[in-house]
Order: sequence, then structure tokens, then C-alpha cells
Amino acid sequence: METKIEVGDKVKCKKFGSLKHDFIGSVEKKYENSAVVAILEHDNEDNVAVTDFHNRAVVRFDCMKKISA
Repeated sequence: METKIEVGDKVKCKKFGSLKHDFIGSVEKKYENSAVVAILEHDNEDNVAVTDFHNRAVVRFDCMKKISA
């Protein structure tokens, strides 16, 4: 589990639910075991799902990896 993820960090998240590809986002809010991630970059095939999510997703910390602060 990645414990050094903070609000504002850029992260790569694993696909889940109706998303068919991994995506890149920015952490907006932290919870105990997950965070709200604003979806910044995603595959065009996932456009409908990302729009349905209003460009945000709740992602578990063990399903994301920090790529920059």
C-alpha cells in the first residue's frame, strides 16, 4: 500500500468497473484507505464512463501509484 500519497499528487490508477484502461489523475481528497481522484488522462475508449463519473473516481490506495507531486 502506498502511504505517502498526498492531496495534489499525480497518480496512475488501475482500471476498474466500466473503465477498460488504466488512467492518470490528481488526488483531490484522501480517506482512510482510498482517495477521490480527478481523472486527467484516459483512453478515448473510456470517454463515456469517465463522463458518467463526472471526471472523478474513488480509488483504493493499493490500486494507485504516485508518478509525481
